[in-house]
Amino acid sequence: MAKVFRPSTREASILSKIESSKEHARRRALSGIRDSVDLLSNGIAMKLVENELVETTSKNILEEQIKTCLETLSHAEDFDVDYQVAPFRQLVPNPHVVSLYVTAFVLEKLINHKVVVDIYGSDEDIYQCINKQVAKYLPS
Repeated sequence: MAKVFRPSTREASILSKIESSKEHARRRALSGIRDSVDLLSNGIAMKLVENELVETTSKNILEEQIKTCLETLSHAEDFDVDYQVAPFRQLVPNPHVVSLYVTAFVLEKLINHKVVVDIYGSDEDIYQCINKQVAKYLPS
């Protein structure tokens, strides 16, 4: 017979604090996008091209596409964000929501754009490249 888990008041309090801190970090990251959308889109596009993860005919259009993605993310509802990142949620142990959303955008939508010749590297390589830029420009 299975054991029923009933958290005590103390355990429930700790679980609630953990969950609320995760939500607070998510909201803070999404609101931070608005302040640094230009720097972030430029940094991500530049590093994807420099690291030869994305081959493109126009870095400027790539940057514009990533900027549009970030602006969409800054106004998106939680369901839309969760739906977009669902296939990549298990990519890394503790993913950053912005990095995961942009990775999903690059792998699912940007790959079909006319200026993108090809995308190289694994999903995790692309995530790590994007996450370094996100960590650089967004507050922790």
